[in-house]
Amino acid sequence: MREQQDMGSLPTTESHVVRGAMVLGLAALLSKLIGTLQKIPLQNIAGDGVFGIYNAVYPFYILIVFLATAGFPVAISKFVAERMAHDDEAGARRILHVSMALLSAAGIAGFILLHQGADRIAGWMDNIHTAEAIRCSSFALLIVPVMSAVRGYFQGKSMMVPTAVSQVAEQLIRVATMLFLLLILTRAGLEESIVAAGAALGSTAGGVAGLLVMMYYYRKDRRRPSLERVEIRAQGASHVQEVAPLQTLLWQLVRYAVLVCLGAIVVPMMSIVDTFTVPRLLKMSFADEMQAMAAFGIYNRGLPLVQLVGMVASSISVSIIPAITQDHLSGNLDKLRQRSTILLRWSWILGAASTLGIVLLAEPINVALYRDSNGTDTMAWVACMAVVSTINIMTGAILQGIGKVNAPAWHLLIAVGVKIALNLWLVPVLGMNGAAIAGVAAYGIAALLNGIVLFQTLGLRISWGELVVKPLLMMGMLSVTVGATTTLMPELLHGFGLASGRVEAFIVTLVGIVIGVVTFAGSGMGFGVITAQELAMLPGVKKYIPRLERLGLLKKGINGGMKSG
Repeated sequence: MREQQDMGSLPTTESHVVRGAMVLGLAALLSKLIGTLQKIPLQNIAGDGVFGIYNAVYPFYILIVFLATAGFPVAISKFVAERMAHDDEAGARRILHVSMALLSAAGIAGFILLHQGADRIAGWMDNIHTAEAIRCSSFALLIVPVMSAVRGYFQGKSMMVPTAVSQVAEQLIRVATMLFLLLILTRAGLEESIVAAGAALGSTAGGVAGLLVMMYYYRKDRRRPSLERVEIRAQGASHVQEVAPLQTLLWQLVRYAVLVCLGAIVVPMMSIVDTFTVPRLLKMSFADEMQAMAAFGIYNRGLPLVQLVGMVASSISVSIIPAITQDHLSGNLDKLRQRSTILLRWSWILGAASTLGIVLLAEPINVALYRDSNGTDTMAWVACMAVVSTINIMTGAILQGIGKVNAPAWHLLIAVGVKIALNLWLVPVLGMNGAAIAGVAAYGIAALLNGIVLFQTLGLRISWGELVVKPLLMMGMLSVTVGATTTLMPELLHGFGLASGRVEAFIVTLVGIVIGVVTFAGSGMGFGVITAQELAMLPGVKKYIPRLERLGLLKKGINGGMKSG
């Protein structure tokens, strides 16, 4: 059974549901990747000033979208799934129509708030140059909420392909529109605030594309006959499935969505803290607003790299968390501890290696991606977020898998408070570096709190040799090889007259990454940090394990970085 061929058929097999979840996960990963990498050409085309304005406005737009829609796709999918369990197609569509009306009203309210209040919001940010970008981003709120409602409808029917296609289309059109407008507006010589406003219009174009995709699938879905009331047979007797009154349905949707939203809203709050504090505080050190906004853009250069590491961590956690949940529900504590141990050790090693690699390659990466070395020290500090945010993602995912759903959200909320306090203290003293250090500390607090709850719940104990000593030996090897690359490669290239400037930076970066990956894998297997059983969990790797063992590059057995208490 394929969704593309029969939109009306509901998948009933577990394998179909798993395939649908994988399709949706891959689409989400791809759309996030596109959204993250688009920041590099944005800075290259428009400069740090526009880059700073965009990075100040976009998190605020995302927050408003969260407030208008977060939780509703989940709530809609839940109620639609309940209707479809009774073969009540008409009831499912009624939920969609009510949701679309409700979210349209929320979107219009958000549009009015942003469009009419743009100058006031820019005043709160203490930078009037952001006003036009805020105003242009508001138009997307007329479209995105409706699109999210239709996505929730299809997810409730276990049809993930429409949402997946919509997500990718939305990001592609958003980025393409943004880059097109950036080229037109910068060549026209318009001021930076107008160029940033043009970039913000990409969100509207992306929303239109995503909505059109969803409406195409919905029109296809409507070709099936619709019944207002469906007769259900249960326990040998027939009865009619009643539908809830409109007022009751609205209240149920809103209540469930708000509960989901409370946990999700914490995530974009960290970026909002920077939006409302860092540019304002940086103005103390610069002559005018645009210089402060350019500095804020330089501060944001390293964040896409940290986000890429976070996406890798999220992908690993998604592949393992279902098994952790199953172990928890079945009461298999030993297996649960083993899986959690692997995930925790991988998160620390992956995060530490990523941080170290970015720190060592900070200057060539900066020049290769952003054309100059401005803010290289800030990029190195921002890179330190990779290790703590990765541990935070992994520990939070494990906590959710064992039923501690609220703990990660509360810990992130505490981290937001820490971020605010440290920004106010450190940015006036250390400038952009202060904001980066505050981010490292905030995510570190969240990861620490997650870890404490996790250790107490599962009764884990640290094995310092496996969790600390061996990974540190790996990091030492990585420092030597990558550090030597950044020192020797430029001299080698200059000696042969092969490259200079940005081309040289690209070559040094690529060679450094390759050497870093080889060193990471080789030292990990050599020190026994990466084992056969752990590699066997990765798709497509299992067949190579015997050969690696024969070559002495891989040790048998699982080296637990922690053990049960």
